[in-house]
Amino acid sequence: MTSVPGDAEQPRGYPDDGAVTDDFELAGAPDAFQRLWNPHRMAYVRGGQDQVSDESSCPFCAGPNRSDEESLIVARGDTMFVLCNLYPYNAGHLLVCPYRHVPDYTDLTLDETVELARMTQIGMTALRSTSRATGFNIGMNQGKTGGAGIAAHLHQHIVPRWGGDGNFLPIIAETKNITVTLDRVRAAVAGAWGAAAAEFDAKQATNGREPTNGREQHG
Repeated sequence: MTSVPGDAEQPRGYPDDGAVTDDFELAGAPDAFQRLWNPHRMAYVRGGQDQVSDESSCPFCAGPNRSDEESLIVARGDTMFVLCNLYPYNAGHLLVCPYRHVPDYTDLTLDETVELARMTQIGMTALRSTSRATGFNIGMNQGKTGGAGIAAHLHQHIVPRWGGDGNFLPIIAETKNITVTLDRVRAAVAGAWGAAAAEFDAKQATNGREPTNGREQHG
C-alpha cells in the first residue's frame, strides 16, 4: 500500500480504516477501486422463502400494524397499502400489497384488483414528481418458481428507471448502487401522494371516467 509522503507509518486511505476492516489480504497489488458492501442482504438471501411460513411471520402482514415511518409505508388504502421495498432495485422502488395474506393474483377480489391498479398508477405519478423517473418496470413475481422473494403474500413492484441508470455492478457483482436512504424516499413519496392522487383523478375525469376509489390516506 502506498504511504503518504513524509509519514511512512500512515497508509493512504480513509481515516480510521483499520478500525472497520480486518487484516485479511489476498496476494497481488492493491488497486484504486472502492468497494460497496451490502451485508444486510445476506439475512434475506439466507432466509429465502423459509423466512415466511404464515401470517404471523409475514412482514407484509405486520407492516400495517406499525407506524408509517417504521414500516416505510407511503400510503394506506381500503384494501391495499404502498411501502418502500426494503431491498430496492432502484431508489424509489415501491411495493403495492393487499392487507389480506393471499399469494396469487387470482385470489384478489374485484375491489382489491381495482385498488391495486389505482395505487400503482398514483405511485407512478408520485415518483415522476419526486424523482423525475422517465420509465418504470411494473409487475409481480408469482410463486417461488416465478422468482417471488416472498411468495406467500402478493405484492406488485413499481421500479422507477432513468436513462443511463444501468451499469456493470448488478451483472458481475450482484450489487446495486442506491443513492438515497429509504426514510427520505418514503417521506418524499408520501408527501407527494395526495397531489399525485388529485392529478390522477383529474386525468381520469378528463378521460370521461370517474375515479373508483379516492380514500387513500397518505403519511
